[in-house]
Amino acid sequence: MSNLPADLRYAKSHEWLRPESDGTVTIGITDYAQNSLGDITYVQVSKVGAALKAGETFGVVESVKAASDLYMPVAGTVVAVNGALDAAPETVNRSPYADGWMLKLKPADAGAAGAMLDAAAYAKLLA
Repeated sequence: MSNLPADLRYAKSHEWLRPESDGTVTIGITDYAQNSLGDITYVQVSKVGAALKAGETFGVVESVKAASDLYMPVAGTVVAVNGALDAAPETVNRSPYADGWMLKLKPADAGAAGAMLDAAAYAKLLA
């Protein structure tokens, strides 16, 4: 079974969201997603300041196997992007929940993450 931290929320499209103490949220792709993609060779995400809707594409991740769109789990405004992924996209493979985060967002609705899957529900989806 994939690594599923209990403190994260999960989207059916395999993105994760972590609420931060300053009211922002950090977003990336799950261990399952990076494992399914294989060796990641390129990550492109929306720019700081972009206002995105839930379900909207916020970027793309390319691997030796395929390219996949990334979908916003919640609506909000991008406040930071992980620039380290430009030079080292494989970081997502090594550390999808820590160093491989993709963007930080100021959510439009602070409670929106509550509608996402918890680790147990996401694990059931993967089963």
